[in-house]
Amino acid sequence: MHKVILWLKQAWWRAYMGLHTINEKSNHVAMRSIKRIIVHPQYDQSISDYDIALLEMEMPVFFSELVQPICLPSTSRVFLYGTVCYITGWGAQFPHPNPSASFLTRVRIINQSICNKLYDDLITSRMLCAGNLNGGIDACQGDSGGPLACTGKGNRWYLAGIVSWGEGCARRNRPGVYTKVTALYDWIHAHVSLLLSV
Repeated sequence: MHKVILWLKQAWWRAYMGLHTINEKSNHVAMRSIKRIIVHPQYDQSISDYDIALLEMEMPVFFSELVQPICLPSTSRVFLYGTVCYITGWGAQFPHPNPSASFLTRVRIINQSICNKLYDDLITSRMLCAGNLNGGIDACQGDSGGPLACTGKGNRWYLAGIVSWGEGCARRNRPGVYTKVTALYDWIHAHVSLLLSV
């Protein structure tokens, strides 16, 4: 979820699964209309706290070779500092502001207290930081809402974070800031359980 979601109607949104290149024509690509957007009631646009929303699709998604689920980490799961994770997205990539293909970048979880100092105490308990303190790798404009995926036991992938904000892109001592999924697990689980019971 990101600020833009507040002024766009769900009728304008589409979810694409299995898409790697914009305008790609493939049997592997699935598109779904969005039925409903559920924004966290405590979302604070001024500091991007509780920066999360759930999108309910009009139709189910079927898994394939290119469309696979990611595990939702429970509140007890800890992603240790230094853990290698991956971000993917369609955002700006220097020198190309509008890339035609998605990217995959390797980042590391940054110590919460270090990140909080770098960002003058703006990092809440619902945020986590990842990247490289020397700069050079990061999510960027257009990647908001994208996944921060980390592996766990049994080589399962977990959604550790959601691209939220940062200062610039890939700058020294300005790591990317992500919504911390474990901190919002109870809210996510409650809404998903409610949707599945209907």
